[in-house]
Amino acid sequence: MKSTFDKELTRADVKKSRLVNGTAAEEDKFSDNKLRPTSLSQYVGQVTIKENLQVFIEAAKMRSETLDHVLLNGPPGLGKTTLALCISNEMGVKIKATSGPAIERPIDLLVLLKTLSQGDILFIDEIHRLSRVVEEILYPAMEDFAFDRIIGKGTNAKSRRVPLPRFTLIGATTRSGMLSSPLRDRFGISFNLSYYCEEDIKSIILRSAKILNAAINDEGAEEIAKRSRGTPRVANRLLRRVRDYAQVSGSGVIDREISNHALNRMGIDIHGFDEIDRRILECLTIRFKGEPVGIETLAAYVQEESFNIEEVYEPYLLKKGFIAKTPRGRVAAPAAFEYFMDHPER
Repeated sequence: MKSTFDKELTRADVKKSRLVNGTAAEEDKFSDNKLRPTSLSQYVGQVTIKENLQVFIEAAKMRSETLDHVLLNGPPGLGKTTLALCISNEMGVKIKATSGPAIERPIDLLVLLKTLSQGDILFIDEIHRLSRVVEEILYPAMEDFAFDRIIGKGTNAKSRRVPLPRFTLIGATTRSGMLSSPLRDRFGISFNLSYYCEEDIKSIILRSAKILNAAINDEGAEEIAKRSRGTPRVANRLLRRVRDYAQVSGSGVIDREISNHALNRMGIDIHGFDEIDRRILECLTIRFKGEPVGIETLAAYVQEESFNIEEVYEPYLLKKGFIAKTPRGRVAAPAAFEYFMDHPER
């Protein structure tokens, strides 16, 4: 007769497809974008991270071991998911992808772990959004490659340790500070991805244009790179839209003139700021005249979710030196006031 645990695990198997392959939003993270590099040699930028990873991967392969668990931290769009795919290909193992919010209960995580084979990689995006009870299942899984199965109830309950294949967990997060110390400390390899320089973004754009069969010259790529926020995901999105303008309104070639025309029409200025960025700066400089502003007040004024402001917009504005964070809230930096002096029409 099956135990309560076994029955619950059997019922949870019906969620396996969603957890491993994803819902419509999560579906096949690695094949939906033909622009995504598949090896470290194709991966542009993050040179120090790539060099260190190459050493760790080669050492693990030489010892016939699984790679230690990897934590990737950085703003959205910098290539954390892509880097996970590159690691799996370099190691020659399979990778299964999910996200923290998709793992709702401990049994859901156990279903995922049950699907892994020796050496496989489990990639959890937004790992900082795992619930505490789910996170606690990860501790023995990461450290001892086992989980504790409870058999029986009440005073008759017994714990039995069930072994798991040795696997590598790759966690991606935009907010490493939200990870608990016990979880963070179990990652043997940890990297912080930084924004890309314009030259690296330009190289990514030229590579992507070749894959898309889009005619482009260096000047056109440079113009897109300047406005891509140092982010490959943004660069590829802008490239696709500028390509549309080049085909409809230009000669078909993406040059500086058509890039400048298209990006201006799309509301992307020379700093890479869009309408939401400008609303944030307007709120801090004009509405509140440089006084500290709380995130919820800022979100209400901008009409954008506070989560999106913190995750998507704020890191780039901080990096560019247009805003600063204080204990009392966000404040405009001198560069923000200069921005509106240079663009009074805004």
